Amino acid sequence: MSETFTDAARALFAKKTLVHVASLGSDGAPNVTPVWCELDGDDVIINTALGRAKARNLANDGRVALSLTDPDDPYSMVSVRGMVVGFTTDGADDVIDRLAKKYLDVDSYPYRREGEIRVTVRIRPERISQQPA
Repeated sequence: MSETFTDAARALFAKKTLVHVASLGSDGAPNVTPVWCELDGDDVIINTALGRAKARNLANDGRVALSLTDPDDPYSMVSVRGMVVGFTTDGADDVIDRLAKKYLDVDSYPYRREGEIRVTVRIRPERISQQPA
C-alpha cells in the first residue's frame, strides 16, 4: 500500500532540493546518488541515463530509498522507502528538460552527452518519514 505526502513534504519537494536515491547493485552493495526530482501525485519522479549504475540497479531491483533535507532548515527532512513502478525512455527527454527548468532555470538540460538515452523512473512510496513530524 502506498502512502501520501503531507503538504509540508510537498513544499520541500517543490524546492530546488537534491534527493539522495539509494539503490542496490546486483551484488547487494548500496549505491547512493543525488538527483533532481519532482512529484506526480504521490509518486516521486527521477530521471537518469541508461547505462548508469542507478539505472541498472533500479531496473534490476525496484527497491529504493530516498531522502531530502530542506536547504533552509537542516532539521527538516523527508525519507521514503518504496518501489519502482515505472521505468521508461518515453518522454524522458521532456522530463529532464522540465527538471532543468526547475533546478537550473534553463529550458533545456545542458549536460546531455552525445548518444545518451534518458530514462524516467517512477517511485511509489511504501513508507514515508518526516521531521518534524
